[in-house]
Amino acid sequence: MHTIKLKKKLEEFFLEDLGEIDVSSQTIFGQETKGEAVIIAKEDGVFSGADIIQAGYSLFQSDLEVRVRKQDGIELRKGDIIAEITGPVSVILSGERVILNLLQRMSGIATLTKKSVQVLKSNHTRICDTRKTSPGLRMFEKYAVRCGGGFNHRFGLYDGVMIKDNHIAFAGSILNAVKKVKDQTGHMVKIEVEIETEDQLFEAIKAGADVIMFDNRTPEEVAKFVELTPKSIITEASGGIGLHNLADYRETNVDYISLGMLTHSYQSLDISLNVK
Repeated sequence: MHTIKLKKKLEEFFLEDLGEIDVSSQTIFGQETKGEAVIIAKEDGVFSGADIIQAGYSLFQSDLEVRVRKQDGIELRKGDIIAEITGPVSVILSGERVILNLLQRMSGIATLTKKSVQVLKSNHTRICDTRKTSPGLRMFEKYAVRCGGGFNHRFGLYDGVMIKDNHIAFAGSILNAVKKVKDQTGHMVKIEVEIETEDQLFEAIKAGADVIMFDNRTPEEVAKFVELTPKSIITEASGGIGLHNLADYRETNVDYISLGMLTHSYQSLDISLNVK
C-alpha cells in the first residue's frame, strides 16, 4: 500500500474514533504507565495488514516499540502472535480499535480469497475482485485480495473503461459506445465490454474490445463464449458465481472470474489485542 495514502487514511480513522481525547485510557493511565500487549489470532485464517500496525502506531509519535511477527499472506493458526507492542498503555489502547477493525476485515477478505482460489483450483483462470468495496476502504480491501492470492480489477472509474448494460442501452449499441470511447481516449486505456448473448459477443469483438466479460452466464455458456473469442482478447466471467458453484467454471478456460463477494460478503477474522 502507498505509504503516504495509508497514513492519511489512518489519520482520518483515528480522528473519527479519538476526537479530542481517549477519555478512558488517558484519565486512568496518563502517559507514565508502560505496558506490553500482543495482537493475537483467535481463529485460523490468512493474515493481511502488517503495515497497518506499524503505520498506525507510528502516528501517535510515542516511544512505542512495535514488533510485527507475521507477514501478509501467511496462514495464521489460532493462538499465533501477530505483533507485540511495548510502551505507554494509553497509546496502546487508544490505537487498538481502529487497528483491529482493519486487521479483522482485511484478514477476512484475504481468507475468503484464498479459499476461493483453492476451490477453483485452476492453473489458468485467475480470481479477481470488483468495485463492490466499502466506501473509504477500497485500498485496504483490494490489497487484502492480493494477500489471499487474488488479483485486482480496476480500482475506480478512472483507470479503465467498462461498458455495462446501462451504457449500451443509453448509447444504442456496443459499437456506438466503444467508438465514442476510442474517439476520446488514448491507446493506454483498455476497454472492457459486458455481454450476455452470442450476438453481443460478436459485436464486442467487431468493436475492438480489449476485454469481454460474460455476465451471469452458465459454465457451459462461458466455455462456448471463450471458444468464440479471439485469443488476443482477455475474457472474464462474473455474476452469480460463488463458492457453491465456483469449481464448475474450472474447465471453461476463461481468463478471469471476478467475485464481488470477496469484498462484500466476507466474515471478519477474529483478532484481539491482549495484555501480555
